[in-house]
Amino acid sequence: MKYSRLLSTTVLALGLTTMAHAAPLVEESDVPGEFSANIGFTTDYTFRGISQTDNEPAVQGGFDYTYDFGPVAVSGGVWASNVKFTDATVEIDYYAGVGGAIDNFSWDVSAIYYSYPGASSSLNYDFFEIAPSVGYDFGFAAVSAGINYSPDYFGSSGDAFYYSGGIDIPLGEYFTLSGTVGYQTIDDNAAWGTDDYLDYGISISTEIAGFGVSAGWTDTDLPSSQCSDLCGIFALSVSRSF
Repeated sequence: MKYSRLLSTTVLALGLTTMAHAAPLVEESDVPGEFSANIGFTTDYTFRGISQTDNEPAVQGGFDYTYDFGPVAVSGGVWASNVKFTDATVEIDYYAGVGGAIDNFSWDVSAIYYSYPGASSSLNYDFFEIAPSVGYDFGFAAVSAGINYSPDYFGSSGDAFYYSGGIDIPLGEYFTLSGTVGYQTIDDNAAWGTDDYLDYGISISTEIAGFGVSAGWTDTDLPSSQCSDLCGIFALSVSRSF
């Protein structure tokens, strides 16, 4: 459970995904658009403040395609990670979207399908989200905000909304300080397993020899009885895009 294109810089810094700026795999003269790939490693894969790997490491990667129509771009891709759920060890996300930028303002509307191949269909793990988001770069800081909506969230827990915001602050030439905050609401909390909750995180990231490197902390306001050892996570992450 990963994808958010507009928030990708902050998400990378928190160790939730891989690098947002990818080099093309195919020369522009060969085919329209741009293909890219990414691969990463994190000591703990978290999504919206909760560990998806039971405090264990994750190897992640994906492929993306982007085609520009002047100020507007369409894109699509697939991303995968190991997870540690009952009857599920792999997550594969499929996504497509359209977005653009006007001066320092950016926008995006994406559709994401989260799948868990091999898991019993009775668990109803797979779900779909639509995710509009906006961002603005002030120079000294870039901010973003988005809403994700699912008509039937993970575990068949009904309507769910996730409201999120992020900020990236350059620290000199080489480092970026990032912060995120989000609020998850779920129609059927019993089916999901927790109350509605707030998550937040802070991290620092840099690039070393072409690799994105980050260290970050993420947590929630859930009581320990509902989140056990799956919240309050410090993660180190390394990623590379091609």
